[in-house]
Amino acid sequence: MSNKSDTSNRPTHAIWQVIGEGNKARWIRVGAAWMHKDLKGTNLKFDSIPLSGRVVVRELTEQDNAAGEPFNTASVGGAQ
Repeated sequence: MSNKSDTSNRPTHAIWQVIGEGNKARWIRVGAAWMHKDLKGTNLKFDSIPLSGRVVVRELTEQDNAAGEPFNTASVGGAQ
Protein backbone atom coordinates (compact mmCIF):
# COMPACT_ATOMS: atom_id res chain seq x y z
CA MET A 1 0.00 0.00 0.00
CA SER A 2 1.39 3.38 -0.97
CA ASN A 3 1.04 6.67 0.89
CA LYS A 4 1.71 8.85 -2.17
CA SER A 5 0.60 12.44 -1.87
CA ASP A 6 1.05 15.75 -3.62
CA THR A 7 3.45 16.89 -0.91
CA SER A 8 7.12 16.12 -0.54
CA ASN A 9 8.34 13.00 1.22
CA ARG A 10 10.61 15.20 3.30
CA PRO A 11 9.86 15.23 7.02
CA THR A 12 7.91 18.14 8.43
CA HIS A 13 9.47 17.90 11.90
CA ALA A 14 12.73 16.83 13.52
CA ILE A 15 12.84 14.69 16.66
CA TRP A 16 15.49 15.63 19.21
CA GLN A 17 16.87 14.16 22.42
CA VAL A 18 17.62 17.03 24.80
CA ILE A 19 20.00 16.44 27.68
CA GLY A 20 20.39 19.20 30.24
CA GLU A 21 18.69 22.56 30.59
CA GLY A 22 19.05 26.09 29.27
CA ASN A 23 22.18 27.17 27.40
CA LYS A 24 24.02 24.02 28.48
CA ALA A 25 21.44 21.68 26.95
CA ARG A 26 22.70 19.25 24.33
CA TRP A 27 20.36 18.67 21.37
CA ILE A 28 20.88 15.42 19.47
CA ARG A 29 18.74 14.67 16.42
CA VAL A 30 17.28 11.18 16.81
CA GLY A 31 14.60 11.04 14.14
CA ALA A 32 12.03 12.69 11.92
CA ALA A 33 8.27 13.15 11.81
CA TRP A 34 5.65 13.58 9.09
CA MET A 35 2.23 15.11 9.70
CA HIS A 36 -0.81 13.17 8.52
CA LYS A 37 -2.79 14.71 5.67
CA ASP A 38 -5.63 15.57 8.07
CA LEU A 39 -3.10 17.20 10.48
CA LYS A 40 -4.53 15.18 13.38
CA GLY A 41 -1.55 12.87 13.84
CA THR A 42 2.09 12.25 13.10
CA ASN A 43 4.26 9.40 11.85
CA LEU A 44 7.50 9.18 13.80
CA LYS A 45 10.71 7.52 12.60
CA PHE A 46 13.42 7.14 15.22
CA ASP A 47 17.05 6.47 14.24
CA SER A 48 17.75 5.85 17.92
CA ILE A 49 15.60 5.72 21.05
CA PRO A 50 16.70 8.09 23.83
CA LEU A 51 17.03 6.49 27.25
CA SER A 52 17.73 9.73 29.10
CA GLY A 53 16.83 13.39 28.81
CA ARG A 54 13.63 14.37 27.06
CA VAL A 55 12.26 14.07 23.53
CA VAL A 56 11.34 17.26 21.64
CA VAL A 57 9.58 17.44 18.27
CA ARG A 58 10.18 20.69 16.38
CA GLU A 59 8.80 21.83 13.05
CA LEU A 60 11.38 22.19 10.29
CA THR A 61 11.47 25.54 8.52
CA GLU A 62 11.66 26.15 4.77
CA GLN A 63 15.29 27.19 5.27
CA ASP A 64 16.05 23.86 7.00
CA ASN A 65 14.38 21.90 4.19
CA ALA A 66 16.22 23.88 1.49
CA ALA A 67 19.57 23.17 3.13
CA GLY A 68 18.74 19.48 3.54
CA GLU A 69 20.08 19.72 7.07
CA PRO A 70 18.41 19.89 10.47
CA PHE A 71 18.07 23.38 11.84
CA ASN A 72 21.08 24.82 13.63
CA THR A 73 21.14 23.33 17.12
CA ALA A 74 23.08 26.35 18.38
CA SER A 75 20.09 28.55 17.56
CA VAL A 76 17.75 26.21 19.44
CA GLY A 77 19.84 26.19 22.62
CA GLY A 78 17.19 24.85 24.94
CA ALA A 79 14.21 26.59 23.42
CA GLN A 80 10.94 24.85 24.14
